[in-house]
Amino acid sequence: MFRTLRTLLMALLMAVAATAASALPAQAAAELPGGKANFVVSLGHLKDGARNNWVRLGTYEFDAAAGTVSARMYVWDHAVPKAREGTGTVPDSSCSSTDLKSTTHVLACQIKTAGGFTGSPTELRTGIYTLQNDTIDGVSTPTVWIKWNHTTAWTEKWAIETGTNLARLSFLHNTKATTGYGYGSNAALTTRRAMTTVQAHPSTIRLQGTTWAKDVTGTSGGVFHHENFRTCETTTWCLTYLQPTSSTACQKEGGCPNYGGGTASNISSIQYYLQKLSNTDRRDTLWHWCTCLAVERNELCYTGNSHVKPMYQIIDDTGTFRGWVGVEASYYPGTLTDPRKSDMFSVFRLADWT
Repeated sequence: MFRTLRTLLMALLMAVAATAASALPAQAAAELPGGKANFVVSLGHLKDGARNNWVRLGTYEFDAAAGTVSARMYVWDHAVPKAREGTGTVPDSSCSSTDLKSTTHVLACQIKTAGGFTGSPTELRTGIYTLQNDTIDGVSTPTVWIKWNHTTAWTEKWAIETGTNLARLSFLHNTKATTGYGYGSNAALTTRRAMTTVQAHPSTIRLQGTTWAKDVTGTSGGVFHHENFRTCETTTWCLTYLQPTSSTACQKEGGCPNYGGGTASNISSIQYYLQKLSNTDRRDTLWHWCTCLAVERNELCYTGNSHVKPMYQIIDDTGTFRGWVGVEASYYPGTLTDPRKSDMFSVFRLADWT
């Protein structure tokens, strides 16, 4: 009788324990956001009239067994300007020219990137994460909450979307940031694709982002025509594109008062350079500027306020290139009453899934 009673009590306790466990919220242990461990992420704090803006770019690595996440980030702070730095790469003659009148090739200039991006990430963070379902716009949506081990409180929340061999993080909340993008897979963060593969990518790549310039935030969008870039025969790690334009985009605020208009030569064009920065990670960089700006200064290669945009490749589970997440950190290089007003920042994605 006592053995029967003891058996019944044990069964009851096990049932109660099972019920209690099923009532707990979903935990991070043994689960990954969208089933993916390795994410490339761009973040930014961008506000109208602000001088405390910043952008961050790097990687998040999730450990399901421990319920932890590690970030390795590059940081560009509005209040701490960093000069552009050369990458050491000048595109070869198959994809560049020293002839300013060329209407097909960019100028043979050393490609620039944001200061510090040729080195190692400067911000290493760790935190814990939790997976759960939240109601967003009336729909139950998988989310990931992250709490960073930081000197000040720092939490963030992303909606998780799953696609073919890829997961996407959609920005919902961040204690410090105002915008961001993230994509993840189970491909190692050392996996990247060559520039020839990037140029030959068969899907449309679209731009979406938030910008800051002249004290005003805005949005960016449109198709990024990677297929128009030239592959270089010798400097195979870079692509170039001379974009013809008859618009007045390069004449804004008097930037090109003498040479901004007309289509008779490449003076009204935009110079685009896209380069791989490492064989061992996913860093790429995009550099572009209006040709007329260099002509106004009587320069072959523009030394003024060009656009430098560090990026990380998005790679899916199969190792396929899917685009980039990136930021712009273009600090005005000259002396003005308020040079920081003329800095240019952005947080963006260039992806075939936006």
